[in-house]
Amino acid sequence: MCGIIGLLIKKPALRSELGRWMTPMLIGMTERGPDSAGLAVFSDPLSDDHARKISVYSGLTALGSGFDWHALAAALEKHQGSAVSLQTKDNHAILTVTGDPVQAQHFIKAYDPLLHLLSLGRSIDLYKDIGMPAAVAQRYDFAHMTGSHVVGHTRMATESAVTPDRAHPFTAGQDFCMVHNGSLSNPYQIRRMLEPRGIKFDTDNDTESACRFIEWRMREGDDLKTALETGFDELDGFYTLLMGTQDQLALIRDPFACKPAVVAETDDYVAIASEFRSLAHLPDIDHAYVFEPAPQEMYIWKA
Repeated sequence: MCGIIGLLIKKPALRSELGRWMTPMLIGMTERGPDSAGLAVFSDPLSDDHARKISVYSGLTALGSGFDWHALAAALEKHQGSAVSLQTKDNHAILTVTGDPVQAQHFIKAYDPLLHLLSLGRSIDLYKDIGMPAAVAQRYDFAHMTGSHVVGHTRMATESAVTPDRAHPFTAGQDFCMVHNGSLSNPYQIRRMLEPRGIKFDTDNDTESACRFIEWRMREGDDLKTALETGFDELDGFYTLLMGTQDQLALIRDPFACKPAVVAETDDYVAIASEFRSLAHLPDIDHAYVFEPAPQEMYIWKA
């Protein structure tokens, strides 16, 4: 059992409220997922088409939160031959690079193999860690985050270990993430399909298989809707999946809708959670259009 939350702010003037509205949603899912928590927040794309943000986690390294991010940034700057900007929070950093972002990722992993690469893109920043959701939210100051939309998760581990890299969200490619409540029965079948195509996996978590499958379909030319339609045919099990892209929030449930979800929509926002209690604090919730998503239906909202 896990908890999922999503929030899309419709009006740009309200994007400064994202963290303040979202944090109680995440903490409200503590009973569904006390092991670990995380979120991916999307904001306006970097103005430089050649720049990318890389979210990195140092909690598994020998120095942990004392990791020398400035030394890494300086070494990466020399490797890339261009300026690298740095933002840090506890054992997490966002490095903004120009040039080949994949080469930058390879350099970071070679610099310290225990660094964990969380996300890559022009819009996405990703934070996740083990611990109670309230502790994780405080550690990374979730309440003050801003942006257009966010995808969050609280985890109660059932099929793999409680580690930071197995926490959600999972990412694949650029500006794409997924969180999952449920269990897939065929994750290794999906892996066997993707690995011969050169797609590498970081964990044994079933959600990673679904995440990499959907991103692979989009990289092959599918739009998000078509990729999700294919996912209904290929992904077997009980699931509610919530995904974020640079400009979209998407929700699907399995054909039996075994895992709970509720949506509340107003003129100001779309909010999604596993249970209504995570939505009850939101402004104007009494006048929101509240509904339970149907099984095997796609719900996609544009940021």
